Amino acid sequence: MNTLLRFPSLICLTLLTALTGAQAAPVWHVYFGTGGPGAKGIYRATLDGATGKLSAAELAAEVASAGFVAVHPDGDKLYTTASVSGGPGAAAYTIGKDGALTLINHSPTGDGGAAHIAVHPSGKFVMTAQYGKGSVAVFPLGAEGRLGPARVIKHEGGAMVVDKRQDSPHPHYCGWSPDGRFALVPDLGLDRIVIYRVNPQGPTLEPHGFAPTVRGGGPRHLKFSPDGKFIYLLNELSVSLTRYAWDAAAGTARLLGEVPSISEAAKAKETHNSGAEILVHPSGRFVYFSNRGQDTVTVFRTDPATAAAEVIQVQPVRGAFPRNINLAPGGEWLLAAGADSNTVSVHKVNPQTGELTYQLRSVINVPAPICIVFVAR
Repeated sequence: MNTLLRFPSLICLTLLTALTGAQAAPVWHVYFGTGGPGAKGIYRATLDGATGKLSAAELAAEVASAGFVAVHPDGDKLYTTASVSGGPGAAAYTIGKDGALTLINHSPTGDGGAAHIAVHPSGKFVMTAQYGKGSVAVFPLGAEGRLGPARVIKHEGGAMVVDKRQDSPHPHYCGWSPDGRFALVPDLGLDRIVIYRVNPQGPTLEPHGFAPTVRGGGPRHLKFSPDGKFIYLLNELSVSLTRYAWDAAAGTARLLGEVPSISEAAKAKETHNSGAEILVHPSGRFVYFSNRGQDTVTVFRTDPATAAAEVIQVQPVRGAFPRNINLAPGGEWLLAAGADSNTVSVHKVNPQTGELTYQLRSVINVPAPICIVFVAR
């Protein structure tokens, strides 16, 4: 006699296991910030963690110049750079259980449009970086995530190495040290990472110091290693990766070395080459770097103990001008946004090697996507 028929409780256990297994694979809401012809705001899709399948994208919030977006640490609010009433600034939204976005409010920077936005780990304030005006802005957050008035800090100077790109400050990114004590702002025009000490009670930023980058590199975006000991910086102009050792107590970064993202021969084949986005895998063993012009993602194998890096793969994104890439939570899938092809493609991450495999028929259409973030569904 069949064992399951003799013991009905086993049938229930088997069914429960099957159902649990079927529900184990996560599904994420994926939000796309956009900026360019045909883009109407923030778009939304879902990603199946088991198959890597993206649903078709739909408009989640109509707002002008919704470029970069960031999620509150609580996971229930989303912030975006935007052109809003009163001028360029930021907008705040609540995230519903179904993924729908509801506007909370918006607040102008008073100093031009923002290229990047980040929420402090405390959840008490938001920071933006204004590339064109050479400034950063801090927005305090109210109890319900409401944006307060911006406080602007201007950068000064210029590296004067690359003509027309480094004659004035151009902060391109804002982020935080893992403990939230420092803000780090790569400034493409200065060839420096500007470091601020954070006073979360203000909230205010106090000038703290600088970390040098390679001459004419054009620092754009950075990410910390999972253990917080190293920084990986993407240089837009030199299309290279710079590595730093981070001293968390002192708030200083010591330059360790530079590695090209693509070869000189590859650069010679394109009239335009520039780095755009950098990611660190949750394992700390791989770094991903998007290359515009060549339209690829370079995969670096990294040593978690030393931050030594070597190129192991250059993967076509199956799109044009990948201004942004992002890893799904857990690091199993990489999404690549083709800003000029109006596409987002999905690539499977090999957990042992870090290498990428393009998922056939995984491309969806999104108007001018330039940012990707994930929210648990």
